[in-house]
Amino acid sequence: MNVFFLRHRKLHIWLLVELAILGVFLAVQKNGVWMTALTQRVSNPFRRALGTLSYRVRFSVMEVLCIALLVFIAAYLMVGIVAVIRAGKQRSHRIYSILLGAVCTGLTIWGAFCWLWGVQYEADGFQARSGIYAEDVTLSDLTSVTQYFADRLAETEGQVARDKNGLFAVSRADILTQSTQVYGAVSKRFPFLAFDDQPPKAVYFSRVMSLLDFTGVYCPLTGESNVNVDSPAVFLPSTIAHELAHQRGIASEQECNFIAVLASTTCNLSDYAYSGWLLGYVYLGNALYSADRDRWQEIYDGLPENIRADLQNNNAYWAQFRNSTAKKVSNKVYDRLLKSYGDENGMKSYGMVVDLLVAYYK
Repeated sequence: MNVFFLRHRKLHIWLLVELAILGVFLAVQKNGVWMTALTQRVSNPFRRALGTLSYRVRFSVMEVLCIALLVFIAAYLMVGIVAVIRAGKQRSHRIYSILLGAVCTGLTIWGAFCWLWGVQYEADGFQARSGIYAEDVTLSDLTSVTQYFADRLAETEGQVARDKNGLFAVSRADILTQSTQVYGAVSKRFPFLAFDDQPPKAVYFSRVMSLLDFTGVYCPLTGESNVNVDSPAVFLPSTIAHELAHQRGIASEQECNFIAVLASTTCNLSDYAYSGWLLGYVYLGNALYSADRDRWQEIYDGLPENIRADLQNNNAYWAQFRNSTAKKVSNKVYDRLLKSYGDENGMKSYGMVVDLLVAYYK
């Protein structure tokens, strides 16, 4: 046994170190006080430092790292196969070292995610720090708040640029440039949301993001926000606001969606205001559709034609990816990722934003 351990000593030490790092994380993960202190004093400052470095270049560092990882995996497999073929009688040892190296690499990446981002899920989030909590929703309140959002949409839909078909046609470049102004008003009300923003990175392979069912991604390993610029631009402003909420250390998806609506609709930027009201309306409308279809239909039919056109255009875009295997796998993986960090609702968290919206706007 000692001979076997010494033969792969470096890999075994690497494995033990990574298991110890993950073990400590799992042991203290549920301690909210420790997690809050750790995020505020260590992980948040460290991720901001990473972001400072990443934003020195215009391209997405996350995207480059993803491509590099795929190239590394392909090269590792090819080199490993050749090494196994040439190993002869030592083939079993070679296979073991190749597999162990892959496991250690995966654990290293996972450990980095846990300590840089997983800690956020047990730390104090927006609700705890703001005093605004999700509440049980009555049908009456849901209906009135949905109508309120529909009315705000009707007020703002004429304030944005549109193409000849009446669709939202604001330049994505302009939307990205304006992003540094989005949190000005909401940060005055909630000072813990103050942050020195940089425009999120437009992902070059955004079509791949759509295939995987992502409109935006915050990468804790690079400290940068990344957005999909292939999907319809009407939701790009609110997506940016969502990712910038993650940038501020807010992990919960429901809280980030709520903050995105609040920031977008108070920043005095018409493109963001319309997108924010539209995002909130979609969540509220979906909930009302399930609870009272007739009332939902009445509110939907009252929307101006341009708003319904934007919604239909967005639905048509995403419909082409509805049955893709990549989307199904991506959703399952992401759902399990959220649950592994303590978000028991998984992907359903995106729908629970309704509770916060109704509690705040009713």
